Amino acid sequence: MDVDVHFYCTVPMDDAGADGPPPTDRRYTNADTIACYENLEHWASTADRLGYGTFWLTEHHFQYEGYEVVPNLIQFGQHLASLTDRIKFGQAFNVVPQWHPIRLAEDFAMADILTRGRMVFGVGRGTVPREAETLGGVVASGDNEMGADQDRINREIFEEGMEVIRSAWSNERFSFTGKHFVFPPPGIPDRGATVQDLTLVPKPRSFPELPPIFQPCTSPATIEYVARVGHVGLMASGPLERVATAWDHFAEIAAQHGRDLAPGEGRAYHTNVHVGRTTEEAIATGRNGHDEYVKFLSPYGRFKHYGGGDVAFDHRPSIEETMAEETMAIGSIEQVADYLGRFADRLDLNRLLLFPDFPGLSRGQIDEQMHLLADEVLPRIGVTLPAA
Repeated sequence: MDVDVHFYCTVPMDDAGADGPPPTDRRYTNADTIACYENLEHWASTADRLGYGTFWLTEHHFQYEGYEVVPNLIQFGQHLASLTDRIKFGQAFNVVPQWHPIRLAEDFAMADILTRGRMVFGVGRGTVPREAETLGGVVASGDNEMGADQDRINREIFEEGMEVIRSAWSNERFSFTGKHFVFPPPGIPDRGATVQDLTLVPKPRSFPELPPIFQPCTSPATIEYVARVGHVGLMASGPLERVATAWDHFAEIAAQHGRDLAPGEGRAYHTNVHVGRTTEEAIATGRNGHDEYVKFLSPYGRFKHYGGGDVAFDHRPSIEETMAEETMAIGSIEQVADYLGRFADRLDLNRLLLFPDFPGLSRGQIDEQMHLLADEVLPRIGVTLPAA
């Protein structure tokens, strides 16, 4: 099993928790952002030494609140590759509708070559209107009144952008005509003729084969798309049987489109995780980070499924409720190993992404989380990381 780690890229936050300021009242300086980057450099080195497979980062923009402060995952991943020996660097996720698709294709291909194949491509549609509209896109998010029409436009732009990227990466020459993009634009003069097609320079190291493309599966429509086009589907934290239903449905759709997946193939599972030597220690050290995470994300409806969906849209669960719902792997070494083991067995997991980055945890506490997971938890489910 490949085991990765994922980071939201949050600034140091010593007042995280339910009693801290509301998210929109937080405002951090450039020095705080730099401190986050220095932490990420350190954690990437720790993950590299421990033998984790890929170090995933999260793209967001304009986040004065300090939760997610890395706007360019390819650039930062390439930098981290220069500081480490073997670990790969993934984008969770490049928000495609906020990029020019050809520039995104070029940037990844160049980083893939310069890092000698240590980049992992991940894509998403985006969630934050502040970012999407400022950068020329649109998104329907849970905390605003934009609805089905905006979601449709966002999906159109995303799917056309991905078609451009895949075509540019797998063909010596390519062209594209869609509703939102036309490449090359008609009538471009070039030495006595007009441009009819384009050649991406450079292409990924895998050319003419596509590199793996990871995408989160957060809705039935997205599961259908990801399974159909051959991306790797990333399933997020949730109760086991709910995740398993989506997991199995993904394989069924892939088979309908000619992809017969082996058990666990073509999919990965992602879960928030916080482990302690005892249950009490995990709750004590994880509560503030969990509560800040909940406070930050609850306005987007992130926890509306708790209690079988019988809660308010902006429900803010306690850490005890989250543990009871089993939507995150929180608890003692034995409890977290049991949680991960049950998911690994039911899903035939080939790839697991662990998310230890609760707001407010110090550099040393995150190091401890990665050590406990590598040294104590994963061996209990039969996984030994290939430590450098």
